[in-house]
Amino acid sequence: MKHLTTLAALLALPAAQALELKSADVHNSDDYPTVVAVKHLGQVLAKSSGGTLKVKVFNKGALGSEKETVDQVKLGALAMTRVNLGQLTAMCPKTLVPALPFLFRDTAHMRRAFDGAPGAEILKACEHQGMVGLALYDSGARSIYARKPVKTLADMKGLKIRVQQTDLWVAAMNALGANPSPMPIGEVYTGLKTSLIDAAENNVPSYEGFRHFEAAKFYSRTEHAMTPDALFISKKVWDKLKPEQQAQLREAARASVVVQRERWDAQEAKSLATVKAAGAEIIQPDREAFRQAVQPVLARFVNTPDLQALVKSIQDTK
Repeated sequence: MKHLTTLAALLALPAAQALELKSADVHNSDDYPTVVAVKHLGQVLAKSSGGTLKVKVFNKGALGSEKETVDQVKLGALAMTRVNLGQLTAMCPKTLVPALPFLFRDTAHMRRAFDGAPGAEILKACEHQGMVGLALYDSGARSIYARKPVKTLADMKGLKIRVQQTDLWVAAMNALGANPSPMPIGEVYTGLKTSLIDAAENNVPSYEGFRHFEAAKFYSRTEHAMTPDALFISKKVWDKLKPEQQAQLREAARASVVVQRERWDAQEAKSLATVKAAGAEIIQPDREAFRQAVQPVLARFVNTPDLQALVKSIQDTK
């Protein structure tokens, strides 16, 4: 009777409460590749953890800008966030490396590097800032688009081109002979339409999504940068997880990378077809001349043994 009473008491206890990990993303579309990928991560994790770990994605900037969500993750006020590594170069120096111009030979080379030792090193780059890297996601290859054809390096001379607001890309465009004009992405369409700028640079889905092809019909596939997005978890949250939960989360993150890449490739193909149908001209420029022109920029920014070693590790990836 005593044993039955004890068993009844145990059965009456509530099941272990699931830990819900909130994850932030600024992209508006629920179908955006990184949003879909982190939701997939959550599904895999819920299954592998027996329901003890769950992920809820808050996209559309619901939890703040990328900078704001990074700050929250560092403090442990937010569990996870997806950000572009270009946002982190000041506080995590090694994240500068995958943002360098013409570092990757092509998308396949980039993915092999991120799946190997260089990727693991990049994901560890922000741990001293309180963020544990879980996954590197494709953010596409950035190329130059303009109101005139850009086929050779000479075509860049004097070109007023919008760039991201970073010292690296101001220096890179100067090296290419252009006149860089840092400005928010939301001002680019008007800038192109009013001739305030002659050109901009971004991936194909952004070229299509922001309707920039309406104002700059020549898209030159320089593919000069492949800066990835990354998924981070707060180290304060990470350290509270059991070792088996950490392993389950890492495995779910790896699964999410596969989904994200599939989604990205599909989105890129769809966007390319859309801009071509709308009259955009796709140009294959002389990439080697562009690559050679920015070598002094790499030497200027890759200025420590650690950064130089990481660059070499990526370049040596077969």
